[in-house]
Parts: sequence; C-alpha cells; structure tokens
Amino acid sequence: MILITGANGVVGRQVMNVLLNQGIDVAAVTRGDGAGLPGDVKVVAGDLFRPGWIETALDGVEAIQISPRATGPGLEELLKLAAGRGVARVVVLSATTVEYPAGEARFAAQFKKAEELVTRSGLEWTVLRLADFAANALAWVPQLQAGDVVRGAYGRAATSPIHETDVAAVAARALLGDLPAGSVYTLTGPGSVDQHEKVRLIGAAIDRELSFQELPPERVRQRMLAQGLPEEVPARLLGSLADYSERPGPTTTTVEELLGRPALTFADWARDNAPAFQAQPIRS
Repeated sequence: MILITGANGVVGRQVMNVLLNQGIDVAAVTRGDGAGLPGDVKVVAGDLFRPGWIETALDGVEAIQISPRATGPGLEELLKLAAGRGVARVVVLSATTVEYPAGEARFAAQFKKAEELVTRSGLEWTVLRLADFAANALAWVPQLQAGDVVRGAYGRAATSPIHETDVAAVAARALLGDLPAGSVYTLTGPGSVDQHEKVRLIGAAIDRELSFQELPPERVRQRMLAQGLPEEVPARLLGSLADYSERPGPTTTTVEELLGRPALTFADWARDNAPAFQAQPIRS
C-alpha cells in the first residue's frame, strides 16, 4: 500500500489516480472525512502536525508521499514512526527554490528542512524539487468567469510551470521503487512563460481574447488579505514573482528524461482545464 499525505492537493489526487489505475492499494491522509477522494482509496483521517495517532495505520504501507505543508512540524515524528513500522520508501515534494532561490528565504528553508529530515530518515528516499504548478493559474478562475482581464502583479515574471500530470507520473514511479533511491530530481515544464503569456494561452484554450493587467504589488497583497487569506499566501506569491520578473525560474529536461516523452506544456494544461475558466451563465 502507498500512503499519500496532502491527498486533497492537486498533485496528491493525481498520484492516487495513477496508482489506482495500476491496481495499487492507496491510503489517503486527510483532516476531513475524505469526501471527494476516489472511492477505492482507504481514508486515514487525522492531523499530521501531531502524527502519533497514525502509527497503527502504517502497517502494510510500503511507501509514503510527503507534502511538507501537510505534515508541517510533525514530519520528523512521522518518519520515525514509518521506519519503526517497516515502511521502505519515502518521496518528498520539495521546491526548486531550494536549489534556485526565489522569494522569501523562509519558505525555501521549510522545504530544505523537509529534505534534510527525509534524507536522514533511514528510509529509501527520493526528493522531487518542483517548479510552480501550472494549476496555480486556477486562482484566476473567478476573474475570468467574470470577465476577460486578469489583474495581478509582476506580469513579466517567468517560470517553467509544471503540469500536475507530469509530477504524478514521476512521483508514482519513485513510490513504486522504479527510480534509483537517494536521488534528487528538479522537475519543471519544458519552457518559460510569463503571466501575460499564460493568460493568452488560457484564452486560446477557451476561444476568448484575454489580457493581463498590471497592478502594484501592495494593492494585490491587500486584495488577497481582504479575501481572508493568511499573510503567508501573498508573501509566498509576491516574493517569488518579484524575483522571477528579474530572473526567470529554471527549466530542466528531467521530466522527459524520466518519462521518455516531452513534458507537458502550459498550453496543454490550459486545454486540459479549459472548462474551469469558462464564464458562468447569468441566472435571472
């Protein structure tokens, strides 16, 4: 059985689907009741920030996928419990900022700490350092359902965003032991795009002419805080975008090397997710 932390996240769901399609038993850790998770998944409910409760649920688990944001300060204890229960492998979803700094250093430090805990856990390990997710563009859905303009900061910030399908395909291989243990992989999309181009590509996918309108960063920050988002969210976003507007994020060929096919582009992602961006019908 494979245990997935961060099961409700974009990558967690994709990894579960890949494994289930291969006939692999999957358990998903969630703080809720598991509503919306695939029906064949074993739901393990609880808070991994204090993971002592999960020890007996680790029986029969061969590998764990770690999302550092889901495990938080409980990661070290979780790894000790896993080693004690005979878990063989651990795969951690880290970030490219560990190797290619961008944004506030405190956020990269959190991922670096998770990597350090995993690599000295005594388990077989794989580190996946991920570029920003293409799926982060789903934050624009409310604006694009209401109109044809995305308003945000640092329009020229450029990265090579990765499709969650590619992350899941690599993660599944690592979880099943099909990749060399003790490896660090930096995964990105195949090409750099800025925010103007992302919006244009979404427009092409939904057959609408869309545009990106530049706003001052502080105005964007205040808008996000007014929506009730914690301070960490705009701090993560705006810090990274500021740096990527000066220096694009990394681009690697690792996905193609591991999967034997080209990495999916942001245009591919936009087509796959086009329905989410369509304007909602006006109800009378």
